[in-house]
Amino acid sequence: MTFALLTASLLAATSGWSAPGDAAPAALPIPAPPPGKAGGADPQIRHELYTLPNGLQVLLVPDSTVPLVAVSVWYHVGSGHETFGKSGFAHLFEHMLFQGSKNVGMDRHFDILKKAGSSMVNGTTNLDRTNYYAVVPSHHLETALWLESDRMGHLLPLLTTKSLRNQIDVVRNERRQRYDNVPYGLGRMHLASALYPDSHPYRYLTIGRHEDLERASLEDVVAFYKTWYVPANATLAIGGDFDVAATKALVTKWFGAFPASDKPKLLPVPPPVVTARELVQSDALAKLRMLQLAWISPANYAADDAELDLAANALGDEGTGRLYRILVHERQLAQSVSATQLGAGFSGVFSINVMLRPEADVDEVRRLVAQEVERIAREPLGARELARAVIAFESSALYGLEDLLGRVERLQGYNHYLGSPDRMTWDLDRYRTTTAERVRAAVARHLAPTRMVSVLTKPAAAQDKTP
Repeated sequence: MTFALLTASLLAATSGWSAPGDAAPAALPIPAPPPGKAGGADPQIRHELYTLPNGLQVLLVPDSTVPLVAVSVWYHVGSGHETFGKSGFAHLFEHMLFQGSKNVGMDRHFDILKKAGSSMVNGTTNLDRTNYYAVVPSHHLETALWLESDRMGHLLPLLTTKSLRNQIDVVRNERRQRYDNVPYGLGRMHLASALYPDSHPYRYLTIGRHEDLERASLEDVVAFYKTWYVPANATLAIGGDFDVAATKALVTKWFGAFPASDKPKLLPVPPPVVTARELVQSDALAKLRMLQLAWISPANYAADDAELDLAANALGDEGTGRLYRILVHERQLAQSVSATQLGAGFSGVFSINVMLRPEADVDEVRRLVAQEVERIAREPLGARELARAVIAFESSALYGLEDLLGRVERLQGYNHYLGSPDRMTWDLDRYRTTTAERVRAAVARHLAPTRMVSVLTKPAAAQDKTP
């Protein structure tokens, strides 16, 4: 599922379309897999999930195949939980937590882990959660737990106006490097602005707006920390070569004394109602035109999410996808084509991105894209086409389990979105037991031309006659 349109007139005549301190997001209802034959036995990842009296969830994933341990903490807060005018806070805190805490000292987190022989250290933020992880030799497990404990419970003594301003500057510079000053970097922002109203938390990307970050005060970020960075809103996962009883004792030692906390009340945000729009943007750094077509789609793991994953593969898979074959190989109108169903906690986005060749007619590209999307909405995928898409998702999921951290993070994700880490077979069966007819129906339900948004990014100096 792993987080982007056309005018209504293009497809109006077709008949395949249907009418229109804290708390983890509430688990989505888990739809039963459709009737069908599931695949073979899936890897069984041994694990145990329990909760400390203060509300901290602990997920143990013992695995003695390598002398390493992965320590992963998910705080169940992302940019989708920010309030209007305070965008970028979740990502800002990802940076702040590496600055230091009371007993660790300023800027020593990375250095301590490096000296312990860590092979991976990082943090990431998305719409729904913020995670921190480190992989260390198993005899340094307690070091990693101490570091996570100290920044969970003792960050505030080193959270100063000076350190805050320093990291605000770092984050704003990251935005310039990743979005403002790179070709097509602002395209995702233009698309999100077209899909979501001002009041929707998904309107502003995780990086945040410059003006919101500039206005952030120490009081603002302390309040954010006290609300979201509490034991009851976190899941600590430990995977690898460790003794279960001894590790439970270490978890109690370093996390058990934190006071009990309450989960913040999280109100669901309904998907926006979108009508067809076409936007044109100029980009001084772009060399070619890029066409983004997008629809609001189901949330992560919700009904039709897997079916749209398969439709995206059938349309945009490099080499075999319908649009890739037509636009890149046969008609030579595009440099590249991709299609993605990206679900998140509240809703998702189904997107088709086309990088146009200089001589391509954008109206012809729109027509060809519309034709193939409508065709899937009207005619089920062929058996081989469906099987190829299913195999692609199944193999990707299984390959992701090859390394220790991948296994831990997979269980963290299931626990976060579905309320239980024991969902792997259910997840894979969504793909293996669906049918071409269910894929067709999902496309007809969600990818109607009347609900599509189109963003065309053009080089600022382009002199062509396309819109």
